[in-house]
Amino acid sequence: MTVEEITAKLRSIIEPYVEEKELLNNIMPETDLLEDLKINSANLVDIIIDVEMAFDIEIDDDAAEQMLKVKDSVAIIQERITA
Repeated sequence: MTVEEITAKLRSIIEPYVEEKELLNNIMPETDLLEDLKINSANLVDIIIDVEMAFDIEIDDDAAEQMLKVKDSVAIIQERITA
């Protein structure tokens, strides 16, 4: 799975948790899920669970704590998929 495919799938997972939909227009690798997209930390847990189900992977607590930026999330997902 390519970085672009992972990013697109991740975006569709994140979308329901973003209240201000116009913020989704500017998603970049450096986009911070909590700061830039204004996702609350409780929803971040839901996103990680959704990611695990969508990609059929397991994300441990250490990896979950690193999934704050889009690029970091994509890298962790890609690493788990290829493992």
